[in-house]
Amino acid sequence: MEQLVELSYALDTFYFLISGALVMWMAAGFAMLEAGLVRSKNTTEILTKNVALFAIACIMYLLCGYNIMYPGEAVSAYWPGFSFLLGAENEVSAVTAGGDDAPYYAARSDFFFQVVFVATAMSIVSGAVAERMKLWAFLFFAVVFTAFIYPIQGFWKWGGGFLNEAGFQDFAGSGVVHMCGASAALAGVLILGARRGKYGPNGQVKPIPGANLPLATLGTFILWMGWFGFNGGSQLKLSDVENANAVANIFVNTNMAAAGGVMAALIVARVLYRKADLTMALNGALAGLVAITAEPLTPEPHIATLIGAAGGALVVFSIVILDRLRVDDPVGAISVHGVVGIWGLLAVPLTNSDANFATQLLGIGTIFIWTFVASLMVWVALDGIMGLRVSEEEEYEGVDLSECGMEAYPEFTNS
Repeated sequence: MEQLVELSYALDTFYFLISGALVMWMAAGFAMLEAGLVRSKNTTEILTKNVALFAIACIMYLLCGYNIMYPGEAVSAYWPGFSFLLGAENEVSAVTAGGDDAPYYAARSDFFFQVVFVATAMSIVSGAVAERMKLWAFLFFAVVFTAFIYPIQGFWKWGGGFLNEAGFQDFAGSGVVHMCGASAALAGVLILGARRGKYGPNGQVKPIPGANLPLATLGTFILWMGWFGFNGGSQLKLSDVENANAVANIFVNTNMAAAGGVMAALIVARVLYRKADLTMALNGALAGLVAITAEPLTPEPHIATLIGAAGGALVVFSIVILDRLRVDDPVGAISVHGVVGIWGLLAVPLTNSDANFATQLLGIGTIFIWTFVASLMVWVALDGIMGLRVSEEEEYEGVDLSECGMEAYPEFTNS
């Protein structure tokens, strides 16, 4: 019997680690997507941000973020308290003792899986503030966000806090990860302002094309692949028939939602612009993935496709509306992860009888208000201390040269 328990423990731990590795691969997807959707003169800087934010997320979540989000003993359902570093690994005797309280995967594998989620949330901010923010101001914000802002709202749901007690449902993080990252991004964009030349004096919206759409497409496919770990790993267990079937269903639903998102965005863009807009199709795929993340287990595959399709259609209209409101988001991150994240959370009661709209609205409001207000305070403080925005001349020349001292495409003429 002990050998079966240890084998199950090893299998679930391995699955958790592989899922975390897939989610870590999403960092490459965000880097490629964002690098493809910015102008060539800003490519090196955005790649630097993506590498550095991942490292910062790992360090800060290790130092304090993980134990804030998953405290051994919280002060209350609203405040987790502070503790630092990781605790001890599971003892063999605790694993083999059996029972409902016995750990069924390594504690370190849980940390690894969770740390790549916080890096994902921070990556959402990166694209929204691209092309005009100082690199080091962004990195200082990343320290605060990954150490405190994200873990506190994560505790309220996944750490057993008051949202979890209230019955708020968010399986893999449409709210805890995606809407949280988008809320922080929105606060930053409002303080930062639009890129120069993006909007005309009479309300005109001037497109600023990305430099490398093949790279953006590659990034989207990498994210699509990594999302199988994002949603599938959130089942937390694989080593019995029930959980193995659940993981398979999650993979299928995740894939179908992305497909539905692509086609819906493509069709809506065709109706609006009479063209097949690649960037809208890419955002449609990501919107479908975000929409299904709140509940990828309970829908039937055809319903998951429709949930993703609704997200894909919604993201096109959201991008257009935010542009008209002069909220300049170069990669559409606020629409993809924020607006569609809200839709994903509201869609949960359609297939999950444990959820209701009132509780889902409570979770949406709580995560948004906390993240937006806390992030706004940090952005304002950083703006006062060191300034958030590069100079007009630096923005014109490109932040690659002013922030990194090198160009991504030195043989090309900056666009």
